[in-house]
Amino acid sequence: MGIGPCMLDVAGISLTKEDEARLRHPLVGGVILFSRNYESPRQLAQLTASIRALRDPPLLISVDHEGGRVQRFVDGFTRIPPMRELGNIWNEHPRHAVHLAKQVGYVLAAELRACGVDFSFTPILDVDFGASKVIGDRAFHSEPQAITELAHGLMIGLKQGGMATVGKHFPGHGYVHADSHLEIPIDERSYVDIELCDLVPFRQMINFGLTAIMPAHVIYPKVDKDPAGFSAVWLKTILRGELRFEGCIFSDDLSMEGATVAGGILQRAEASLYAGCDMVLVCNQPSMADELLVQLKWDMPATSKARLTRMRGHHHSDTWTELHQRADFIKAVHEVGTIGAGTEELPFS
Repeated sequence: MGIGPCMLDVAGISLTKEDEARLRHPLVGGVILFSRNYESPRQLAQLTASIRALRDPPLLISVDHEGGRVQRFVDGFTRIPPMRELGNIWNEHPRHAVHLAKQVGYVLAAELRACGVDFSFTPILDVDFGASKVIGDRAFHSEPQAITELAHGLMIGLKQGGMATVGKHFPGHGYVHADSHLEIPIDERSYVDIELCDLVPFRQMINFGLTAIMPAHVIYPKVDKDPAGFSAVWLKTILRGELRFEGCIFSDDLSMEGATVAGGILQRAEASLYAGCDMVLVCNQPSMADELLVQLKWDMPATSKARLTRMRGHHHSDTWTELHQRADFIKAVHEVGTIGAGTEELPFS
């Protein structure tokens, strides 16, 4: 069975019969995990192993594990600070901040990989304009160059730990106040304004080898009437064409309020896929996921299959115990511990 274009979630700390049936559907290609799916590193490793055993080739396994407010697995895991903490250090000691970003990426990836998770939806490449509460301290900085340098450092660390990178939220969610989980944000700026600021980190990270991108559920009416994740202008003309991005494109969660402009779940998924997404996410709405699996007709292009294959994790040789005995890992954890800690959790992306 090949990989499908849908990424879904599961109910709890082990698979139910309903989960197993859903994940065996040929339209499914991946699983995203949340805090409710986590009890301990050992339990997480058992859960990911059971997910992999369902299919050949196995489903992709992902998580939103950025640090700060968005860290799904906490007890037993190293606490990852908000990315803003790295930006604060960058203001005074840029080279040291980039070094710490590498260490953060390595610890983040190595712990997830030791538990069987393929990748995290990180880094955040949004520019912080001080307007968006949903982005806030998840953003590295207000300066595009600082974001690029720190995200590049994080990318190097993630790669060292065996993990691909997902830059979000293209072309930038930081300017608008509205939270796309709850509203439909509208960014009234011109393309030139966006290009000269928000697109800078995306453009440079693409040149550095960014593996994947997640577009924003934000409408930029001076560029296109549709939110970026449903827009062929943003995804095909600009991202694929102008920025020459050849990696994977994941939709943001199609159950979010910002996605409702496209219609029902089938219309949202079709709009995303036709606009240029390789995989669509449906989270925390099992009935909606079931509806999509019954109705969607989609023949996965070979290019999408190849892009998704590159999202698989590697370097999965250390067990959890072995990893935490490695001298380089112990050093990295110590350095990460000097940075800071996060606060309350966000629902997704």
